[in-house]
Amino acid sequence: MTNDQYTRRRFLVASAAALSGLTLSSCGWTLAKVSGAPIKTTAADRKVLYIYTWAGYTDDDLLKRFNDETGIKVVADVFGSNEEMLAKIEAAGGGEYSIIYPSDYTVSKMVEKALLTELDHSLLIGLDNLFSRFRDPIADPGLRYSVPMAWGATGLIYNSQKLNIAPLDWDYLWAHKQDLSKRMTLLDDVREVLGATLKMLGYSYNSTDPQEIKQAYEKLTQLKPAIASFKTDAWQNEILSGDLLLAMCFSSDANKVIQEDKDNKLQFVVPHSGSSIWTDTLVIPKTARNVEGAYAWINFILQPDVAAQLCERLRFAPPNEVAYNQLPPEIRNSPSLFPPESILAKCESIAPLEQVAEVYDNYWTRLKSG
Repeated sequence: MTNDQYTRRRFLVASAAALSGLTLSSCGWTLAKVSGAPIKTTAADRKVLYIYTWAGYTDDDLLKRFNDETGIKVVADVFGSNEEMLAKIEAAGGGEYSIIYPSDYTVSKMVEKALLTELDHSLLIGLDNLFSRFRDPIADPGLRYSVPMAWGATGLIYNSQKLNIAPLDWDYLWAHKQDLSKRMTLLDDVREVLGATLKMLGYSYNSTDPQEIKQAYEKLTQLKPAIASFKTDAWQNEILSGDLLLAMCFSSDANKVIQEDKDNKLQFVVPHSGSSIWTDTLVIPKTARNVEGAYAWINFILQPDVAAQLCERLRFAPPNEVAYNQLPPEIRNSPSLFPPESILAKCESIAPLEQVAEVYDNYWTRLKSG
């Protein structure tokens, strides 16, 4: 464990050493050209950084601080699912984005589709601050194409004032489907929904067995009449208002909503049989128009104080161990942000499963359209 405390000045000096030719000025960074940039860029391109991110991962304070330190204006667009993001990137040929925030298993898809730039680790500052579990992910061994920036678990947020029995595991949804009828939502994510059902049945979140996947689909068809909808983000206002009783969600979203809950009625649980541990990442598309700015953004997010402040403001867990150690005790000890090891030991990262991807997708289409 490293105990280094990175000050802003120390970070800028370290960044200057990594980005060959980068110098400091009174108004921020002057970025040198990164050799091997795949497309021609102009001076105007290097003044703006377009990023494509999840809702809730940026705020005005973050964008202003980056602009103050680098002189680069950030324009952020948001997406609601990996599938939505990937479809847009493929349709637009990458668009103007120089930074994209795919989840771990989507990184491997983007690599296979030749959409990403292989990262030059000599230009990155702070990878050694990451927890060891995030340094060699199954979806991107050696972090060749991605840098983790947030992690969490998938679980259930619920109204503790209206549900007399707390949901401790996935099977709760089936056992209480009449009470929950049309007042629960599941994620709009094939791997999460089928994965959770597989886990409940005693299988791996990453099962490649067609019979096991079929069993999970059939189990979900029994639950389908009680499901209000499949939503990744839009459930939040509904559960705050009391219209929903329960939602399958990512822990980062649950923590944000719980902070907004004035009645202290909402609680979050990671199912005891296990769930998915997801990691959202930063990648640079091959079509990036501001590669220098993209590396600057990654290094900025890797700063421990930036990562810690994001955790405090936006309530998602950083994979940065130094940042974690800077957090107040009440945040470090939050089980919804940092689940206990006893539960994490039963969780799995979502692995790329190209050999059965079509099987998953076909069942997903049938489930949502049925």
